[in-house]
Amino acid sequence: MLTKQLREMTVEELGARRRELRQEMLNLRVQQQIGQLENPSRLHILRREVARIETIVNERSRTAKAA
Repeated sequence: MLTKQLREMTVEELGARRRELRQEMLNLRVQQQIGQLENPSRLHILRREVARIETIVNERSRTAKAA
């Protein structure tokens, strides 16, 4: 998902998206341990998207505290 699309989401939507991504990461890590992971780069992509979401949430919380 693009950063622009993430910035348009509410904090609740971002939290839900983060939970979904973390669950998918867990499933992929299990598949990796079993040896059934077909696309190992997907883990990297998910980690980066979670980081983007956390950055946006932190930015919003800092601006809310400053206001």
